[in-house]
Amino acid sequence: MIRKILSGAGAIGASLYAATAWAQEAAEAVADTATAAAAAAPAPVAEAAAAVANPGNNAWMMTSTVLVLLMILPGLALFYGGLTRSKNMLSTMTQIGATAALAMVVWVLWGYSTAFGPEGNAFFSWGNLFLSATSTDSTAATFSDEVISEYVFLSFQMTFAAITAALILGATAERMKFSATMVFVPIWLTIVYFPIAHMVWAGGGLMFEWGALDFAGGTVVHINAGVSGLVLAYLLGKRKGYPTEPMPPHSLTLTMVGTGLLWVGWFGFNAGSELEADGTAGLAMINTFVATAAAALAWMVVEKLAGHKPSALGFCSGVIAGLVAVTPAAGNSGPMGALVLGIVASIIAFFAVAKLKPALGYDDSLDAFGIHGIAGIVGAIGTGIVYSPALGGPGGDDFVMGAQVMIQIKAVLVSIVWAAVGTLIAGFIAKLLTGLRVSAEAEHDGLDISEHGERAYN
Repeated sequence: MIRKILSGAGAIGASLYAATAWAQEAAEAVADTATAAAAAAPAPVAEAAAAVANPGNNAWMMTSTVLVLLMILPGLALFYGGLTRSKNMLSTMTQIGATAALAMVVWVLWGYSTAFGPEGNAFFSWGNLFLSATSTDSTAATFSDEVISEYVFLSFQMTFAAITAALILGATAERMKFSATMVFVPIWLTIVYFPIAHMVWAGGGLMFEWGALDFAGGTVVHINAGVSGLVLAYLLGKRKGYPTEPMPPHSLTLTMVGTGLLWVGWFGFNAGSELEADGTAGLAMINTFVATAAAALAWMVVEKLAGHKPSALGFCSGVIAGLVAVTPAAGNSGPMGALVLGIVASIIAFFAVAKLKPALGYDDSLDAFGIHGIAGIVGAIGTGIVYSPALGGPGGDDFVMGAQVMIQIKAVLVSIVWAAVGTLIAGFIAKLLTGLRVSAEAEHDGLDISEHGERAYN
């Protein structure tokens, strides 16, 4: 009995062994077939990884954005405010602050879309009203294969729009209604600033496709604001008593403080325009030092040669002239070229303020055109020269100076005409709706009291 059970167990064991061997062979055959099929099948296409913003560049651009805000409040507000008479100090600062705030609101509603798309033609763009196409995941391209967060890019560009509109107020100080300013600014931004920013800085833009060089806003910011200020000054007319009555700055101390803040903030303005914390940003930084320093000294030298004493106002004016001139050339010039450009622009701006303005009889209250407009033109055209590698610039071996200078001149002319015509339209609309200029009595009392019911000093 026991033998029979053992024999039966042995037969069952043999059968189980055979079945197991067969199953193993079958599994190996299936595996071999699957391997062969996988080898014969085309390899799957890997999805491209989404671009990720470089944290270092993002941090630098956030810093640059805040530096440009420093240029507006308190920099420009103190610079312009100190140059006015004391009865208009507060109104000047308030107009600058409110203009910047209004520009920021307009920028996020339709300005960014009008300047940078994503859809567009040679003159303006569309497709991102109310920032509907922007999120925390969206990015903006830099000038290499890097990207930064789009919210950071649009914030940086927003401060440019804000300060450009505020710069115009230097030509209209002490006589333009606050209500007129608030009407003029959004119209002007829409028909002047946003299209010019698109034409110069956006792919597909008219002057961008020409190859015009404008690193940080010689045409977009300074020529634009300077020419617009001149046109608006003509629309407003002269201040009561100008030029026969003395109208000296009430506080050159505050103007000097504002100048320093502007110079500090300008490093964000210029070096930030590289959109990366790299060697070109470093080049823009050193150029912003040397062009400005040379221009400040040049203005005081010319004052002395013209028979005057070198003044604090001259120093401040020279600083701004140098900063303006180097703006389009900041990353497009070597340091020696930037130094010469600052000197030349400062000298020409001095004669525009001291000689051209009296000769033509316009009342550009705080010399927005004389410094920003004139030095901006010199800088924009001069960028076509200092870009040459023979002069230490970053141009390539195929750089042709004459051709580039002609492109720069064309870009300057288009900017001048567009700004002038657009400002006339915006100014006439504001005049129709608000009257544009304060009454003679309000101007006599000062805009601090008449427009805001406050005094800067009590």
